[in-house]
Amino acid sequence: MFLKQYLNRFFGLLIACIIPLTGFSQASFDEKLTTAGNIRMTINNLGMIGNAFKGSYNILAYPSCEFPANSGIEHLFQGGLWIGSMINGSQVAVSSGATDDAAGYTTGKSGFEFTAALGAKIKERSSLIDNPLYETNAVSHQDFLSDFTDKNIVVPGTNIAISSHNFPLGADVHFESYNYNFNFANYFVILNYTITNNSTTNWDSVFIGYWKDGVVRNINVTPPGGSAFYNKGGNGFLDSLDIAYEFDGNGDPGFTETYVGLKYLGSIDPAGFAHPLLRPNMKINYNSWQFQNSADPLYFSPTDDNQKYGKMTAGLNHRADWQTVIRPSLSQPNNRSHLMAVGPFVQIKPGETINISFALVCAKKNEDGKPNTSDNDFQKQILVQNSKFAQTAYNGEDINFNGLLDAGEDRDGNGVITRFVLPAPPVIPRMKVIAAENKMEIYWTKNAEASVDPISKKKDFEGYRLYKTALGFDVKQTQDIAKSLKLVAEFDRADNTLFSNTGLQSIALPDSVTFGELGPLDEPIFYHYKYTFDNLQNGWQHAIALTAFDQGDKVNNLESLESSTLPNIKRVFPGMPANDGFENGEPFVYPNPYYGLAAWEGLSTNPESKKIYFANLPANCVVKIFTSSGDLVDQFTHNESYNGSDIKWNNTYADPSKNQFSGGEHAWDLLSADNQIIARGIYMFSVKDNKTGKVVNGKFALIK
Repeated sequence: MFLKQYLNRFFGLLIACIIPLTGFSQASFDEKLTTAGNIRMTINNLGMIGNAFKGSYNILAYPSCEFPANSGIEHLFQGGLWIGSMINGSQVAVSSGATDDAAGYTTGKSGFEFTAALGAKIKERSSLIDNPLYETNAVSHQDFLSDFTDKNIVVPGTNIAISSHNFPLGADVHFESYNYNFNFANYFVILNYTITNNSTTNWDSVFIGYWKDGVVRNINVTPPGGSAFYNKGGNGFLDSLDIAYEFDGNGDPGFTETYVGLKYLGSIDPAGFAHPLLRPNMKINYNSWQFQNSADPLYFSPTDDNQKYGKMTAGLNHRADWQTVIRPSLSQPNNRSHLMAVGPFVQIKPGETINISFALVCAKKNEDGKPNTSDNDFQKQILVQNSKFAQTAYNGEDINFNGLLDAGEDRDGNGVITRFVLPAPPVIPRMKVIAAENKMEIYWTKNAEASVDPISKKKDFEGYRLYKTALGFDVKQTQDIAKSLKLVAEFDRADNTLFSNTGLQSIALPDSVTFGELGPLDEPIFYHYKYTFDNLQNGWQHAIALTAFDQGDKVNNLESLESSTLPNIKRVFPGMPANDGFENGEPFVYPNPYYGLAAWEGLSTNPESKKIYFANLPANCVVKIFTSSGDLVDQFTHNESYNGSDIKWNNTYADPSKNQFSGGEHAWDLLSADNQIIARGIYMFSVKDNKTGKVVNGKFALIK
């Protein structure tokens, strides 16, 4: 039976990847990707997370739940909100946002019972003042907002009935997600739901849950698809932290040393702050079941409202054999999903609301040399630490987590508890990078020095740190850029002795400079500092990042905080500047001859992921490549803003959105115009300067 279920899941995924999803063009379905922090997760306007590895899924550009960013380590199939209640005294009703299905969300499918208004889209906003989406009421560095409902039994804009959605609760949901770029908070995404009873009937004995189907696998090692991809997960639940988690039990050992967890943060209902720590009648119920299992008496997948409500109201974690039997069993590899439900909220009358928040938390395993399946307390230390900080973010001004605004907690002076408040490092310095011949120049502004910490209310800027990767970091099979960055320079204020006390004079420019750029208010951007990396090899990629750090706050027991490296990472390729009119000599190719594997290609064995450079090019020109007999092989247009996006190597091992080239170099992939691998031999090329019309010729050799 299980084999058939797995095959159904595999072929469901295959079909979904090939055939457009039924009803998507008519219904209002929208999704976005979190990019502020170190988690790349798909979130849609129905309050769901993950994309079931289909539709928009793309290993490089649109992951389901990748952590760390650019690593290829996925953590999630799909997840969604559940609302369960008694109505009219005896009727059980559950509205589920997602459930275990082989193909994930499809319009009108059973178990996917929320819909959005026709034309509804996800709104995005940011608390970063220099972000084009900045809004004063933004909560995090990247907020997503949407509204959806369980009221409809037919998908809006279609004639598609929602299967088995027999008892809508009349729930309208406002959803917001928050994610941060801070180094100390870039490993979680908060999911915040405000649920309103817009029916004419009381909801009694209400439970709110979140269902999640985790899958921790490295897609660079094992691409999605088939039963073997999904049946390697180990599961667990930490009742001390209210977090359900998953890890790779034995799928890709050594390539997936991470956890993914779903943590309950807190709730507010008409009676006030609601949490089992403060309300003895409330509890958190954890359940896990095997994918589409209909036979196991304990680990079965619920298929109707009565079974779903039963799972929500009684958790495996409250059974007498939880520690001795169930917990050890769940840690063994299998294809399972989680449901964590909170309640009961005794009664929600028409017009009343429940606010509930969860966090999707990722963490590296604390390595102890033991196998993945051991899942011990030492391995979970970072997960525990990250979960606690997600809780701190939710608590905000409610420092002692009692739901009351106690003396000294009202930091913003508005008379109510403000949640989702984090101590903040200085803002990220605005940086400009210029790639040049055998060097790169880093310029930055003073914007970080005016930062005010939201907790201490002080200007506490202390200094700057500059990071760079080692040569060749970018050609690894898996990438964790933040981990690859190494500190190369630190500069701090000279008016105290908190740090090295170097002063900022060595990097300060005599006069500020501008490059004709405009800031968010259309004012010129002036750069005040400069640092130069010399003696670099042309054509090699270097990732760099600049951060600012503060003094810390002993009074509030805050350590020095540092801005994130991730948002302003630049991938820099030193090289020749633009050569207008060929005033600096003729263009050339390197390496020449090319021996079939340039060192900068690293571990790439794909014959379509190769590159050579055309250098000393004009700022705007056309390059043509010919065989020795004069047949045209390929041609491309070069301009000074070239970012490398035209070849596969840069899209695999670099990031064209962050690439910085020198203006006079252009990489070519050694493929013909019809994408055929070219043969060894002597090749000719011509370069036409579009400004002057002048043409020069050259040649290079390819040896395999």
